[in-house]
Amino acid sequence: MADKAVRVRFAPSPTGLMHLGNVRAALFNYLFAKQRGGTFVLRIEDTDPQRNFDPGAKCIQADLKWLNIIWNEGADAGGQYAPYFQSKRTQEYQAHLEQLKQAGRVYPCFCTTEELDQKRQRQKALKQPPRYDRTCYNLSEHDRAQKLEQGIAYVYRFAVDHKAQIVIKDLIKGTITFDMKNFSDFPISRANGSFTFMFANCVDDISMKMTHVFRGQDHLSNTAGQASIYQALGVQLPTFWHMPILCNREGKKLSKRDFGFSLDDLRNQGYLPEAINNYLGIVGGSFEQEILSLNAMAKAINFDHRHGASHVKYDVEKLRWINRQWIAHYPDKQLAHLCRPFLERSWPQAKQLDDERLIRLITSVKTDLTTLVDAVDALAFVFGAPKQASTILEQHLGPEATQLFKAVAKKSLSQSSGDIVKLLKAEASASELSAKNLFAGLRIALTGQAKGLSIHGLVDDLGQEEVRERLGRVL
Repeated sequence: MADKAVRVRFAPSPTGLMHLGNVRAALFNYLFAKQRGGTFVLRIEDTDPQRNFDPGAKCIQADLKWLNIIWNEGADAGGQYAPYFQSKRTQEYQAHLEQLKQAGRVYPCFCTTEELDQKRQRQKALKQPPRYDRTCYNLSEHDRAQKLEQGIAYVYRFAVDHKAQIVIKDLIKGTITFDMKNFSDFPISRANGSFTFMFANCVDDISMKMTHVFRGQDHLSNTAGQASIYQALGVQLPTFWHMPILCNREGKKLSKRDFGFSLDDLRNQGYLPEAINNYLGIVGGSFEQEILSLNAMAKAINFDHRHGASHVKYDVEKLRWINRQWIAHYPDKQLAHLCRPFLERSWPQAKQLDDERLIRLITSVKTDLTTLVDAVDALAFVFGAPKQASTILEQHLGPEATQLFKAVAKKSLSQSSGDIVKLLKAEASASELSAKNLFAGLRIALTGQAKGLSIHGLVDDLGQEEVRERLGRVL
């Protein structure tokens, strides 16, 4: 039975373009909410104005809509916990900071960046784990008051209870216990009065009543600190789902250097949103059926029994295969519409193609397309005679059959009748050229490819004069 109380969120920072790690996090949050009859929230974590770019938030929303990952509540959708931009939630963070002050769980830290760097270098030299040494935690009330009176810049640090053990429930890893003696006091505010990701993210999850938090395994250390904040505020922890990190073939976290890291990379190369979702949904899992829509994935994924690997490898070839399957089964009219921009960028003449003709052409080559970009080469013959038809002809037919084909074509072209296909058939039947080699040779001469549109379809599309001209080029 669906749990109507389930609330999950995707909370990206508008600091760059969407990448596969972002998309995967959004996807699993969306699918979990869909499966459990819950609410999927989009929250924009824009607390770092120096790193944000405009219009980063709008780009994120547009990307999610392109992927058909639609949120129930949040940015531009509204909801009872608005606003959903962290830059507009300062009062909420301030209120929770005051609670922690009253509980004695935060303190002002006056250490400068230079001082903190020196501490870290010294610890490294002594082969000690780099962590804050609590210099300001141990200040006397008099010294602390004096520094505040002098107006020395400070941040608030959360005072970790080093005697505590934090226990979280993780749907992948089971029960995880953190020994907090291994964790350092961490800043929850900046010197300018703004709040850090660690704190703002945690407060928002509390205020917006998130029941589950889905994110990458690289957030595990953050989870320990944020769980400490939950406990300090007397709030029940959510259930976590720390998903494996997407890595390249070398086992390193995906970066901008890896093709497909950016969603724009894939979109510009003609990958379908359905295929991207499909791939990210099944990678690292085991499914009887691998070609799955969003609805099908929401039913098929067992969120309670996923493997606990720390990473999964990004397989471009697998993504290409999935994309090919989606293209092959895509409605012809929609596929033609999607291919048009790619064709028009490469072939300005493509703007003159009417929809009916384009649909016919795309339908004829769709089984050969792995990405939408492939339509550019597959239909290049429409916009100009193939440049290497003679070479391709001999490679495909062999020297003897090529000579026979050229002889048949030469005789046919010397006749005045307009039906070039009939003439070619007649000349071929009078020679030793097989029907198979005739049609293969004709198709290569016209398109540079051995398969594609039917011969009659090609002739109708190109016109008798163009057909004669292209045949003449290979003689």
